[in-house]
Amino acid sequence: MLLDALTKNLVWSIKTTKKEVFLTFDDGPIPEVTPWVLETLKQYDAKATFFCVGDNVKKHPDIYRMIVDQGHKVGNHTMNHLNGWTNFNKTYFENIEKCNALIHSNLFRPPYGKIKPSQISHLKNDYRIIMWDVLTKDYDASVTGEYCFEKVKKNCKPGSIIVFHDSIKAEKRLRKALPKSLEYLKQEGYTFSSIQ
Repeated sequence: MLLDALTKNLVWSIKTTKKEVFLTFDDGPIPEVTPWVLETLKQYDAKATFFCVGDNVKKHPDIYRMIVDQGHKVGNHTMNHLNGWTNFNKTYFENIEKCNALIHSNLFRPPYGKIKPSQISHLKNDYRIIMWDVLTKDYDASVTGEYCFEKVKKNCKPGSIIVFHDSIKAEKRLRKALPKSLEYLKQEGYTFSSIQ
C-alpha cells in the first residue's frame, strides 16, 4: 500500500530491548525556556533530542552550544518552522538546508508533523525523519500541565518518542509536565536516551 510505503520512512518509535524512552523538544533554543529544560534533564540524568529551529540557533548560539555540550542530540526543524503542506518543495528543502548549515544533523522533524509524500521521498536519503508516538500537546493553551503529564503516563512504552516544546507558547504547561513526567518514568524504571 502507498501509505505503508511512505510511513515506513518515518520513525514513530524506536525499537529497543531496554526500558528506555526518547524525550524530544521542538522549536528552541530560546533563553526563556531551554536552559531550564537542560537543568531539569540533568537532575534526572536524562539525555534528549532537541529539534531546533535554525533561526533560533542563529539568535541564541550560546544556548545551542549548551545543548550540544551537555551531550544531547540535535535535529533539524527547518530554518523558519515551515509547514510542509503549505510550502512548495523547493522552498521547503532550501529552508531545511539553511538550518542544516547551522546544526549539521541527519535527524529531521517536520514542523506540525506536516510533510508531503514527495518531501518524504526527497528527504529520506539524507535524513532520519523523526515523528512520535506520544504528543504531550504542551503547546495547546486549552489544556493543563497535568493533562500533558497524563498523556505521557498513559501512552509511554519502551521505545516511545515523546514530544515536548521548549517554546514560550508551551512554557507554562512544560514547567508542570516535564518534571512530573521525568519523576514518574524514572520511578517506573525507564531511562532517557537521545535519538541516534
